[in-house]
Amino acid sequence: MLQVSDLTLHYGQSQILFGVSLEAPPGAVTAVMGTNGVGKTSLLKALAGRHPYTAGEVAVDGTPLRHPTAYQAARAGIAYVPQGREIFPLLTVTENLETAFACLPAGQRRVPDRIYELFPVLKEMEHRRGGDLSGGQQQQLAIARALVTRPRVLLLDEPTEGIQPNIIQQIGRVIETLRDEGEMAIVLVEQFFDFAYGLADRFVAMSRGAVTLSDVKARVTRDALLAQVSI
Repeated sequence: MLQVSDLTLHYGQSQILFGVSLEAPPGAVTAVMGTNGVGKTSLLKALAGRHPYTAGEVAVDGTPLRHPTAYQAARAGIAYVPQGREIFPLLTVTENLETAFACLPAGQRRVPDRIYELFPVLKEMEHRRGGDLSGGQQQQLAIARALVTRPRVLLLDEPTEGIQPNIIQQIGRVIETLRDEGEMAIVLVEQFFDFAYGLADRFVAMSRGAVTLSDVKARVTRDALLAQVSI
């Protein structure tokens, strides 16, 4: 369980997040939705330790993280797949995956076979440089790298951005598989409404840095949600 309470965040003198609270349970996809510029990516960066938040609390399975660095967040079980993928273009696929070892104990520093079961193309291209992969293949690599850390919380920021439809479907199936295994909480930030709506079990809608709706899918109609996250 990821628990976020009253999170605020600033960039310099500008406040970006205003008292954001949410819960993301294991075995469920929690979709964070809203128009561009409402603070969704800033929220994920705060949770992943990529940008310090100003106030509030973040906890994993009830254990407070207390303003973690990126390394501390990863050690606590939070894995982040950033918008834009951020793979290393000059490293091979295998070397990109091995960069995830930094937050793992020595005895766990291996790429599980499970990674290649979820993303067979990465096994086929394990010796290719990351920069030689297509955008969709790079996205699969970025997700796989996050999974190497054996996370309890998986943060996905716009995983469908700039990707061909067949790869979007593959990524959707992987997310469904991870959810159904019930071992991790998945937080999905996504502008592709139908993709997010089809996968999510819970919704958090944001506007101007604040949460405007937070509920389970059974209590949120498609039209009501669309009205919350449209311009």
